[in-house]
Amino acid sequence: MEIDPRRLRVLHEVARRGGVVRAAEALHLTASAVSQQLALLEREVGLALVDRSQRRIALTPAGRVLAGYAERVEEELTEAKRELTRFSELLAGPVSIAAFPTVIRHLLVPALGTLAERHPEIRPRIHELYGPPALQELRLGGIDLAITEQDADKPVPVRPSIVSHPLHVDEYRIVVPPSWAEIPRGVAELGGVPWVAGPADQACGHALERLAALYGFTPHRAHVIEEFPPTLALVAAGHGVAIVPSLALLDVPAGEVVVTDITGVGARRLDAVTRVSRTRSGEPGPVQAVVIAALREAAEGLVARLGERYEVR
Repeated sequence: MEIDPRRLRVLHEVARRGGVVRAAEALHLTASAVSQQLALLEREVGLALVDRSQRRIALTPAGRVLAGYAERVEEELTEAKRELTRFSELLAGPVSIAAFPTVIRHLLVPALGTLAERHPEIRPRIHELYGPPALQELRLGGIDLAITEQDADKPVPVRPSIVSHPLHVDEYRIVVPPSWAEIPRGVAELGGVPWVAGPADQACGHALERLAALYGFTPHRAHVIEEFPPTLALVAAGHGVAIVPSLALLDVPAGEVVVTDITGVGARRLDAVTRVSRTRSGEPGPVQAVVIAALREAAEGLVARLGERYEVR
């Protein structure tokens, strides 16, 4: 029995993506080409690997077993490619990076400029992906590095298969509408006001819960918004107050919201997350390492930019 490794990759993607169409998209093939490769693989092993009796194909028990081996083969090949870069003085090749919009604008874009200047043979590919989906893609090998956020006072444990590399501590700020006659001077004054809150499973949502518990009030979540630009737009229009990271204030015109001088709000932590390598333990690969260095360099320039961008009142 001889098995073509390229067909194993097709089976791996079908199992990973949950169907032929999505696997075809990931492999940049047509659905019929994927189906043909599956049929050839079945001929090679002499067993049915997919059940075609249903509207949506599913793997047979034999298909699931072989897909498990296919995943391990894919992981080994990916690891081998990364290890081989250590023997080349020239850092080159693709690197897939997952991040969320604020970080893409203010960390990744400057970092990409640095990489293009110093390591022009590195080919970054940016994916707007964050949270659990980004970590899932990282574990599966779909991306090489993910940028994550978490409330610094409520860190989320990472799995043993991935490792975090600190990038930046982004202080939270409480912002209020410019139309308010009195600017609050403490968190306790904000118990009865409407909040433009972040989702409970995100860093700013955690921060609001922590403050409410600390100061003994129940926040009135008038709005729950995931992205910072619409959050700041609602605050600017007078619809509530919000906790936002300092980085988000780079996206709002000066004077559109009032940044209070309330302290003790905490911060979010931005990390670059990579898979653990068996040979390097928690150390990132050479290409990932220069990406992380460029991101840290971009983060160092943020403090000065933020100081010029808004006035605390």
